[in-house]
Amino acid sequence: MPSFRALVRAGSLLALLTGAGTARAAPPIDRLRLPSGFHIAVYTDQVPSAREMAVGARGTIFVGSMTAGVVYALTDSDGDGRVDRVRVMARGLMMPVGVAFRDGDLYVSDVRSIVILRGIEDRLDNPPAPQTVVADLPWRVGDHGWKFIAFGPDGKLYVPIGAPCNICDVGHQFGRLLRMNPDGSERQDVAFGIRNTVGFTWQPGTGTLWFTDNGRDLLGDDVPGDELNRLDQVGQSFGYPYCHQGDVSDPVFGRGHPCSDFTPPVLKLGAHVAALGLRFYEGDMFPSSYKGGLIIAEHGSWNRSRLSGYRVMAVRFGPDGAVASYTPLVDGFQDNETPWGRPADVQPLADGSVLISDDEAGAIYRLTYDGPA
Repeated sequence: MPSFRALVRAGSLLALLTGAGTARAAPPIDRLRLPSGFHIAVYTDQVPSAREMAVGARGTIFVGSMTAGVVYALTDSDGDGRVDRVRVMARGLMMPVGVAFRDGDLYVSDVRSIVILRGIEDRLDNPPAPQTVVADLPWRVGDHGWKFIAFGPDGKLYVPIGAPCNICDVGHQFGRLLRMNPDGSERQDVAFGIRNTVGFTWQPGTGTLWFTDNGRDLLGDDVPGDELNRLDQVGQSFGYPYCHQGDVSDPVFGRGHPCSDFTPPVLKLGAHVAALGLRFYEGDMFPSSYKGGLIIAEHGSWNRSRLSGYRVMAVRFGPDGAVASYTPLVDGFQDNETPWGRPADVQPLADGSVLISDDEAGAIYRLTYDGPA
């Protein structure tokens, strides 16, 4: 990823120049490649730097942002599959990437805190002031301070603490995933050795936590791969900064820390693809082969000689629970090494369609299917 300082500078300018309702060029979705029977449409193109999405109890779509510093609320009041109103719920936050909805309240991540907007769906036209519920998260100037957040089936809020660097020995202060009560109390570390997870979710039926992790840069075009990981027990370590993709020892920090000491990924996703948000698909609209599988947004590379990622991928599992396939679902967010879009998150809806956020185009798309089951 570009440096934290560069993102903050860009965000300061973007906050002055953009906002909900600003006229933007329509995303060229006709360039996207989809499997037969699938269709994609613009849900809204008025959400600059859109990142994580969360669904409210009444169907409101809440969207965090990266450099825009705002949180959006999207409504489709007539049910035609396109947003008819974009509202800004909060401004002036630092990289409020993460949003999570629980019991009528919206939780939003800042790089050093978690804030809450209470009773949000009753206040869309007059949003409440954010109240801080967690104020002292570890943070220092560097990379990976932004946070995807989510509530688990245990009712706990899960919050990542990304590494403040490309590669450094961070001990257990950074590079971990923790959980806490909604009021920030009773914090517990659940996993370590995580460079930067910007997407995690729980498998229906098992309640098992799955997450993406972005591999380090500057080891070449093809190593290490980003990771799809599964947490089988609290306290597991996934290798950073000593071991990458489960089998590549770090040239600086790896000595004395064999890869066999750490939990390997379930799947190597490819080098520099920047895998971010992911969700299990449980809907009935898509073909049955997608049900129970994962959909992953790949934001795309920034320091590879030829681009990788810039697509949405589908992971299917076999009867034994092992990965059976890893294939493109939506591809074509870059043309001839020039990106026009960068998928950041995916969000299945109750009707079986799936939303895809794109922080490059400032848009959200709706993916549907009308082919054979």
